[in-house]
Order: sequence, then structure tokens, then C-alpha cells
Amino acid sequence: MGMNYLHRVLCRSALWERTSAKKIVPWALAGLDLGDSALEIGPGYGANVRALRDRAATLTGVEIDPELAAGLRVKHDGRLRVVEGDGAAMPLADNEFSSVVCFTMLHHVPSPSRQDELFAEALRVLRPGGVFAGSDGLDQLPFRLIHVGDTCVPVPPETIADRLTRVGFTDIEVDKRLSSFRFRARRPGS
Repeated sequence: MGMNYLHRVLCRSALWERTSAKKIVPWALAGLDLGDSALEIGPGYGANVRALRDRAATLTGVEIDPELAAGLRVKHDGRLRVVEGDGAAMPLADNEFSSVVCFTMLHHVPSPSRQDELFAEALRVLRPGGVFAGSDGLDQLPFRLIHVGDTCVPVPPETIADRLTRVGFTDIEVDKRLSSFRFRARRPGS
């Protein structure tokens, strides 16, 4: 899941952390309770850690890139439990989390089938009644330009509800705005 140099610089910047904490995370999670134990798939450089810790007592991150995982352990020691692994095959127990979230990373998963495997894994690690929520960018020219040379497989917001339903989620909501979309879904049960 490669990112070009410019994209890496942007994603580890203080500007991106502020944008994510003040705009992306609040919009994606508006009105949602993450419960006591949240999991972020693909935390990358950790832009969302502080914002998510305000919403959940414990936070775990699954990061596929070993260098990013090591950096997260150093930067967020005590605030984030870091698990090195693939979001489409997580080394985590069933029913472990009250919520699973991911922000602006689904398009870095290299194929729709791997994205669907990530959705199925999110369902597996959620407790019954748990919420899966997040956001991603819309497939537009500025989005594509930032991702030149990256792994970039945009998720069409028009298809995500059906894809989440197929793996077992219910209560699915998808909303779009100018350059991004958010989604939320629940694992059935209570």
C-alpha cells in the first residue's frame, strides 16, 4: 500500500492532524458513541489518535506498514495499543471491540475484494451491536492528483452500503459532501 513522497509528507504534517481532528473525525463520527474499546484500521502516522482517545477509553490501531507501526508505538505510547497487521486479516480476537473506525485509508487497500475482506474483518472483531464507521475521499481529479504513483482504489460511495450488507452489517448510512463520504454500520445483535 504505497504512498508517494508528497502524500507521506502531507499525512504526517501537523496541518493534516488538525484537519483530521477538527473536520474529518467529527463529521464521520457525529452522533456516534464509540463505546469503551475502539479499533482504528490503518492509523498511518497517527493523525486521529488524540481525537479518538477523547471518544473511547481504550484505542487499538492495526497498521500494515512496519515503519509506521514502530513510529506509532514511540509517538503514542500509552495512548494507543499498536498491532502490526493487515486490516483484511487482523490478528485480533472475535468480538473484541465496541467500535471499529477507518479514515481516508480504504482507497489504499489494493483491490475491491481486499476492501471487502477488510469489511468482513471489521464485522468479525466487533461485538454484537458495535459500530463500524469512517470516511474516505471521492474519486475526483484533485484526489487522483494527490495519489499519483500511490496504490489508489477509490471506494464508490454508491456501492458501499451493498458491500457492507453482503458481509453482514445492518443499519447502514452513507452521506456525501464535496470531496468525501462517510459511512456507518452496525454488527447485528445487542
